[in-house]
This record gives sequence, C-alpha cells and structure tokens, in this order.
Amino acid sequence: MSELVRVINDDALLTERDIKMAPVLETRHLGIDFGGLKAVDDFNITVGQSEISGLIGPNGAGKTTVFNLLTKVYKPTRGTILLNQKDINDYDTIKANHAGIARTFQNIRLFNNLTVAENVLVGLHKEMTYNLAQSLFRTPAFLRSEKIARKRALELLSIFDMQELADVQAGNLPYGAQRRLEIVRALATNPCLLLLDEPAAGMNPSETAELMENIRKIRDTFHIAIMLIEHDMNLVMGICEGIAVLNYGRIIAKGSPEEIKNNPAVIEAYLGKQAED
Repeated sequence: MSELVRVINDDALLTERDIKMAPVLETRHLGIDFGGLKAVDDFNITVGQSEISGLIGPNGAGKTTVFNLLTKVYKPTRGTILLNQKDINDYDTIKANHAGIARTFQNIRLFNNLTVAENVLVGLHKEMTYNLAQSLFRTPAFLRSEKIARKRALELLSIFDMQELADVQAGNLPYGAQRRLEIVRALATNPCLLLLDEPAAGMNPSETAELMENIRKIRDTFHIAIMLIEHDMNLVMGICEGIAVLNYGRIIAKGSPEEIKNNPAVIEAYLGKQAED
C-alpha cells in the first residue's frame, strides 16, 4: 500500500505512486442544499489516478449524496468537480459516464430478467459499432460486433470467476454474485474512476475478503481509481490508502487508515459509536 503525501500549498493528499500525475478527481468547495438544509457543504477531496480511497461516516452523513453529485444525478448548489482536470459541472449523468465515472448502488440495480452476460453487454454499449438497421437485419457487421462484445463481456466476468454464469438469469444469482455482477457491469463502461456504494453490504466475511482482493485486482488490471463508501471498517482500513470522514455533510478528517483510526473527532463522531454498537 502506497503512503500518502500532502501536496505542497494544498490540502490535498495523494499516494506516493500518484504524486507526479494529475489527480483523476478534484472537488472544490462542493455543496448542495435541499431547501434550507445543507446536505453537503465545502466538500474538498483529491483522488489520485490509481488510488483506492474511502468515504466513511454515520448514516445520513451525506456519503451517497456525494456520489450523486459526482455522477451528476444531482446538480451542485455550489463548488466545482474536476475529472482529469476538466470541469464537469454542466454534465448530465450520461455525459459524466462517458467521461469516465462509473458507479454501483447501495440497492442492487441489475436487469433481473436479462442474463449475466446481457447485463455486462449493457455496460459495453459504447463499444458497439453497429447501427439500428444493422441490428434489425442482423447483418454480418452486427454479428461481428456482437461476437466481439460477448468475448469482452466474458473477459470482464472472469475477473470474478463468473464466466461460467454468463447465461444464467441475473435475478437468479445469489446476493453476493449480484453485487459482483454490478461491479463488472460498471467496469464495462471503461471508467477512469469507479465509485462503489457499500460493495460489501450483505456479504459474509469470506466474501468480503475475496472482494478486497478483487478491488485491488481491478485497480492493478485496469489502472483506475476506486472510491468506496463502506461501513465495514475491516474492509476500509484494510484496502483504502486515503480516507475522508463525513459528518453532517462536511469532511471532519482526511488521512491514512492509521491517522483516521486515531483521530479524536472521528472516534467521537463515528468509530467510537460503532464500537459501542
């Protein structure tokens, strides 16, 4: 695991591995109001090109709202989002995805009536080269494109050893496999930043341990950044290089797992409460 380095003249933290590269994500004074409530306020974070970072905090702290801001589900009330140094504030969700942001959700959102492979093919739609007429008449160009896409889908499924499940209906998969499929489908969009919203939810300890290894494998294979929201502190502390702690919509601490574990404000707001529970 690479050590964090504080960027000179900035509040940003980057891994030693990423220090010489522009960050994949920067947010500056990002915030959103719902009526008179500041759901997220003054959210400043920097994520390196190959960093695994964590966003933690109590329920209702605003973590998923942050993901909704980054993926443009919500339009910020204030602040800036830079993806690979490009301002994406005016993007919609589709344009943000095309720019390289992909995500999973707290509640699994698969196409349950489609097969495992077909779910991944949905994520590969950007790579499809045929037009509507070619698909309707199943021309040679369409068949070639479908063959290439299915091969790519099987390659992606093999990351989680799921290629043998390619023709199984997604809704019939066990819960943990559905979680993994959602990650594969997100990867199919070829992101530079993968956002995972509680990826270990509902998993047993052995599945969580396997997930940790697979997250590292994804980072190393695809050379992308991964940011995750997670309540499983063993996973967060075991895999994340940089962690930001959110409470009442504001960051109260940023640092390495060791720094976060020993931060008095974090212990009071979150970790201490977890220990009591």
